[in-house]
Amino acid sequence: MDLDELTKRLEIFCHAKYEDNGATVEDVHKMPGHAGFSYGFSVRMDEGVESWFLRLPPPHAKWEGTADVLRQVEVLKALDKTDVPHCRVKWSGKDLKWFGCPYFIVPKLEGDVIRMGRGEWGESLSKEQRYDLARQAMSALAGIHRVNWQRDTPYLGRPLSCADDVKRWDWFLQRAADPERLEHASEVRQKLLDNQPSDITVGIFHGDFQLANLFCSLEGRLLAVIDWELVGIGATLNDLGWFVTFSDPAMWSLEWGGQTRFLSPDVLIDLYTEAWGQPLHNLNWYRALAAYKFALITGFNLNLHRRGKRHDPLWETIKFSMNTLIDQALQLL
Repeated sequence: MDLDELTKRLEIFCHAKYEDNGATVEDVHKMPGHAGFSYGFSVRMDEGVESWFLRLPPPHAKWEGTADVLRQVEVLKALDKTDVPHCRVKWSGKDLKWFGCPYFIVPKLEGDVIRMGRGEWGESLSKEQRYDLARQAMSALAGIHRVNWQRDTPYLGRPLSCADDVKRWDWFLQRAADPERLEHASEVRQKLLDNQPSDITVGIFHGDFQLANLFCSLEGRLLAVIDWELVGIGATLNDLGWFVTFSDPAMWSLEWGGQTRFLSPDVLIDLYTEAWGQPLHNLNWYRALAAYKFALITGFNLNLHRRGKRHDPLWETIKFSMNTLIDQALQLL
């Protein structure tokens, strides 16, 4: 759907929802992202202007898994009962008369995701601000994990077992570019299967809890955990393992950086443990799984880039960390 067509559909939608045929839709634009299609737009009325984000599934995709936007609606509405910062759903549904597919709409927030690269706003945060922001993030993560998933998110389905969480990445391993960089990936896979945690906390996992999905004010206040395409039910410590992997300098090659990102893994783990209120078990397993996953994801995305399926030359730099991610996963195990 091109932007002109979408603008027409949004005007019909907004006339109905606002009960105001004089409302006009402005500034419809595409937002970045691959798992779903997001658009920003504004509605002008006599009373003023309101700005929104619209989320739709990718075109021509089956409305299931990451393309099922109603899974995201389920968890966002469950979070309404908590103090976890999130985007509150204003409108959602599967009535195809509006956009030809399921959809949801949330208010536009003013701020940015956490960016820690050279010259980015996150680098200007003081040590105290960074620590406070990390505390907010870990408190939010613990809050997500406390949601009563059986009562509040039945649409998300049955829990994913640890074994299935390992095996579901086999498809990526088979299609990874530069397979020599994944020489020991099969060994990591087997060790993960042989050493599965026995005492796991089952709950909602975000699936991609990282700095790029933490939307903040530029003063360092967490406004919303965003981008829930990979949400599911399973071992909640998957999220913590994933988050600390991106702040662990040992995971990353010198070509990709090699420096600590945000805060050290030990600090982040301590903050989560404090927020969770109980000791954590088998965390090295989840950290190893996260490193294994991202090594395979890198190889797969590198393949897509080289084949011209999804142009992103950044993967040609990240590829150097495929080796270190796998090596560190072995050490953690």
